[in-house]
Amino acid sequence: MIAAAVLAFTLRASQAVPTPPRLDAKEIARVLTHSPLAGPPPDPTNAHADDPAAARLGQFLFFDKRLSANGEIACATCHDPARCFADGKPLSQGLATGKRHVPSLLNVAWQRWLTWDGRVDSPWAQAGRPIESASEMGGGRVRLARLVAGDPDLRAAYESVFGTHADPAAGDRILAETGKALEAYERKLVSVDSAFDRFATALRSGDETGEARYPEVARRGLALFIGKANCRLCHAGPLFSDGEFHNIGVPTLDKSAPRDAGRYEGVEEVRRDPFNAAGVHSDDPKGPRAAELAALARTSDLWGEFRTPTLRNVALQPAFFHNGAFT
Repeated sequence: MIAAAVLAFTLRASQAVPTPPRLDAKEIARVLTHSPLAGPPPDPTNAHADDPAAARLGQFLFFDKRLSANGEIACATCHDPARCFADGKPLSQGLATGKRHVPSLLNVAWQRWLTWDGRVDSPWAQAGRPIESASEMGGGRVRLARLVAGDPDLRAAYESVFGTHADPAAGDRILAETGKALEAYERKLVSVDSAFDRFATALRSGDETGEARYPEVARRGLALFIGKANCRLCHAGPLFSDGEFHNIGVPTLDKSAPRDAGRYEGVEEVRRDPFNAAGVHSDDPKGPRAAELAALARTSDLWGEFRTPTLRNVALQPAFFHNGAFT
């Protein structure tokens, strides 16, 4: 019963149900912690994160299938704008089928840790991984560097942003810098002003007419979400996510495959990633993100933990959890 009502709130259903009681002051205060979604935090590890020219370059690269080994897969293949910047499948499908569900890139600029296990600590570091992954795009940094250096228009755009020569032998640097351009574009993929946000705005201003536009069944689910069901414990704040990692017992679908270690493996991956916040390609290698990285500890209780996904745009998602276990 609780799950059904919470789902109704999330999907904004509109069937007739009894009028819910009005929220009291404490409940209203809880609701208002979920809206509005303020502007994205800065990323000092990427000096071009908010550069419009970098964003234009990143947008071009995002849709360029030449980054893949077979010339048929772009970032937008798995992060399709028509599908909420995801792919609409339980598991990722690039050159091969992956083992995890593709999360949406909407509002990715707010994420502290990227991917389900947090194995990367910035959108620019994450952007290079699918390019090189054998199961995703399979292109690699050498192929990428040759593409950037060999296409006159792409090379000119790249050099105008980064002020560095597009040397086909500089694979590591070009992978990092194209990742930073991709992040600049992805930071513009923002989803706000949902029906819930408009309801929260009405609550904040005492606009009863605006409040009444929010479906009654959704308000009943919302009351459970912030109250008895306590969904907000993990799905907190304007992103409806605490950004942390939890093991909630999601079933393993392929019993023959090795168990997914989740955050336990992710901590080790992000610490040794040459493109992390403390690495040579970071624009702030001694800053707060690098310090946060240094404080990570790999402990056994992290085994099987996965990042809490945002619930924004959840109605557009056809599969749920890190392995697409539920529809």
